Amino acid sequence: MISLAGRDILHAWAKFVFTGVGLGLLIGVTLTMAGVYRGMVDDARVLLRNSGADLWVVQQDTLGPYAESSSLHDDVYRSLLGLPGVARAANVTYQTLQLRRGGADVRAMVVGIVPGQPGEPDYLVAGRPLTRSHYEAVADVKTGFRLGDVIRIRRNDYTVVGLTRRMVSSSGDPMVFVPLKDAQEVQFLKDNDAILNERARTAANPQLNRPGVPGLLEAIDASKTESRSVNAVLVQVAPGFDPEAVAENIRRWKRLTAYTQGEMEDILVAKLIATSARQIGMFLVILAIVSAAIVAFIIYTMTMAKIREIAVLKLIGTKNRTIAGMILQQAVGLGLIGFVVGKIAATFWAPYFPKYVLLEPGDAVRGLAATVAICVLASVLAIRAALRVDPAEAIGG
Repeated sequence: MISLAGRDILHAWAKFVFTGVGLGLLIGVTLTMAGVYRGMVDDARVLLRNSGADLWVVQQDTLGPYAESSSLHDDVYRSLLGLPGVARAANVTYQTLQLRRGGADVRAMVVGIVPGQPGEPDYLVAGRPLTRSHYEAVADVKTGFRLGDVIRIRRNDYTVVGLTRRMVSSSGDPMVFVPLKDAQEVQFLKDNDAILNERARTAANPQLNRPGVPGLLEAIDASKTESRSVNAVLVQVAPGFDPEAVAENIRRWKRLTAYTQGEMEDILVAKLIATSARQIGMFLVILAIVSAAIVAFIIYTMTMAKIREIAVLKLIGTKNRTIAGMILQQAVGLGLIGFVVGKIAATFWAPYFPKYVLLEPGDAVRGLAATVAICVLASVLAIRAALRVDPAEAIGG
């Protein structure tokens, strides 16, 4: 049985190999799609892990700060430090912007942090961490910025003093870390024209510009140009305390929403990227159906091309089981060639994708099993056609 299948493949080996390569590229796309989903999940987990936080405290009844907008006063962290079980607490802001690098735009998440507190990058691959309170930045290497580069963010320039790696948002955008005060200005401060218009509106309001109250208008204008808001407070729990218990204490007494790492991961994976996951799942189903159709067509065509040879085998007494085994081996062999080509192709082109593609060994094993199963099912039509061949065709005209 093995000899029959091998000899038949050698007889038309070029067609068989090229068909396997074509199928392999399709399998490579399938493995890559699975890797894209795994990469999205890994980006979400890396975002949480790299923040160094045990709890995320956000605006009440929101899913912030990644899935929804959240706004807190920047003095909230002080009240949290007085709660039992809270070791450290630090403000943080998040904003996705288009940054200019040379002649191209770079989409990045600008993160405002307090140096030395939760939210700061865990490690650097070059340079140093933020030490000044203004106009310094630490960038992920994926942004393309280098040490000493100047980043223009809104109205101010920031010098890159450090580089980090795998610091990305839940959508895969690289992060740029700047001091918190600068980030608050970037996120919440209006542009000059808007400020002038706002001042004119305030001056025209008789309730806010009272002649008998000197300094009132100036105080109101000053309050509107100062940003005292943040998106979240990152909390580290003291050893020996249960994060869930500390979170419940914050929810009860501070009238804020607090999420543990598990709850935040559920928000990012089950809610934020759920639609993308379903879409990728649909692509995987479609690709599996297309792969099965291609294998079925190729095996059926190869079988129909050797009808007379199959008739001769039957005429000399070859069992149907042997003929079916020959066709099945060819289908599985085609699938194995395709899988090897697909795995190599996916491994080669994955690093060139804009977003992180995570190719897990478990997905490769499942992909191999699915490929073999699809090839076995696809060979059924060709086997049925071969078993219906009349031995008389071997001596027919």
